[in-house]
Amino acid sequence: MERITKFFMKHPSWVLALVCLALLGLPLALWQDMDELSHRAMERQSRSMNAVLSAVRGYYSENVVDRILHHDGETQVVHNYRNEPGAVPIPATLSLELGAELAAANAAVTYRFVSDYPFKNREQHELTSFEANALERFRANPGMGEIMHEEGGTFLDHSVTMATPIRMTEACVECHNTHPESTKIDWDEGDVRGVQIVTVHQPIAQNLWAFRWMLTYLVVAGGGGLLFALLQFRTARRFATINDELAANNTFLADVSAKLSKYLEPQVYKSIFAGERDVAISTERKKLTVFFSDIKDFTATTERMQPEELTKLLNEYFTEMSRIAEEHGATIDKFIGDAIVAFFGDPSTKGPAEDARACVRMALAMQDRLEELEAVWRNNGLEHPFRARMGLNTGYCNVGNFGSDMRMDYTIIGAEANLAARLESIAEPGGIVMSYETYAHARDLIQAEPLEPQRFKGISREITPYRVIRKPRNKQSIQSHKGGDMLVVDLQGIDDGTRDAVTRAVEQALGQKKQK
Repeated sequence: MERITKFFMKHPSWVLALVCLALLGLPLALWQDMDELSHRAMERQSRSMNAVLSAVRGYYSENVVDRILHHDGETQVVHNYRNEPGAVPIPATLSLELGAELAAANAAVTYRFVSDYPFKNREQHELTSFEANALERFRANPGMGEIMHEEGGTFLDHSVTMATPIRMTEACVECHNTHPESTKIDWDEGDVRGVQIVTVHQPIAQNLWAFRWMLTYLVVAGGGGLLFALLQFRTARRFATINDELAANNTFLADVSAKLSKYLEPQVYKSIFAGERDVAISTERKKLTVFFSDIKDFTATTERMQPEELTKLLNEYFTEMSRIAEEHGATIDKFIGDAIVAFFGDPSTKGPAEDARACVRMALAMQDRLEELEAVWRNNGLEHPFRARMGLNTGYCNVGNFGSDMRMDYTIIGAEANLAARLESIAEPGGIVMSYETYAHARDLIQAEPLEPQRFKGISREITPYRVIRKPRNKQSIQSHKGGDMLVVDLQGIDDGTRDAVTRAVEQALGQKKQK
């Protein structure tokens, strides 16, 4: 049913066609009923007419003609009675002339008395095929008492023709067998001399007028239904146009929203489109874990690269870091040059402790990924790959929409956010430094050592930073490049004794080079 409904909504012209077909079908059905009613009425009328004419002819034959024939008076019974003074017509003549009178008085009814044995001085009757067939059948079946009928006419003028046999009575036999002009003189009582034909015409228009109130109702109702169907068709077309426009607008909005989502964090984007966050200037104070990172010696590195190479490399860096941030549920606040600012705790939070732990896991994953990328970048010819420093801090910040009614930015402000940036500034390349509160929530995840208490600009209290002690994954502490002409040593990846030995070897090599 749903599929049918959708089909008609998509093709409203079919609805209009079905309504028109239904409206046309009703008059046709009524026409068929009236045609059948007309046929039955005419059949009854012709039967009644046959019965009346037969009764008149029989009455005339038995009570008029027979009495005259058996009376010695001067009255004669002849077919040409008009030429004989005081004569009366025989029954056949009466029937012929009575039929002519009836036809003249009522064009809708015709009467014929036909026989293939007319008197000698009369014209031969021209029998139709129906009349000849009826006469033959009546004579072949002397006991046949049925009335044969035939339908005819046109679509607008219906007619019914009925035939009954004219059988010879005693008076008719006596008259015909002795009459000098009779073409047959061996008649017996019960023989079929001819047929009596009654045809009733009835134009359909007469029957239609009898149903004028019903037809008026049908015209009014049909016109109203057709008007309603046209209005529905028009409305359906308008709805179809509106649906097409809505579909196009939805596609456009989906495309635009997909593009806008690139400029918003997934959490913020989802909360806005889900109606959970109002786009208005408003902030709230929450306990967040703030992440800050930048690339060590980024300016010096960019001076050695072409802009196209730098753009490609920086986009690759941000793509990898953003993917890791999204996997851990971070809200990326912004990119500032080569720096990344992100936080945990808004718009969704799992609690201060779990937010801090998620931030630490994210920082570790980022440094691990950068170690993997470092090898790739070096193999691609980059002499000084990116190495990031990261700072983490947990504390209360103001978070929300800042700006004006015409433009706003979802971000965080506060001293605790600034502290994350300060902690990042004292981290070594590839290192992670965090505040005590962040370390306290994630101490079971990492190994860290406290640094000397320090005071940072904009922070009133003394801070004890904690440096994460990491063992590089899948990284060689000493790597050779360019056929041995360049030696790369990761001082964090070797122990103190090896570090001192390498330092002495390098200093010795440099001293020998100076002597040369």
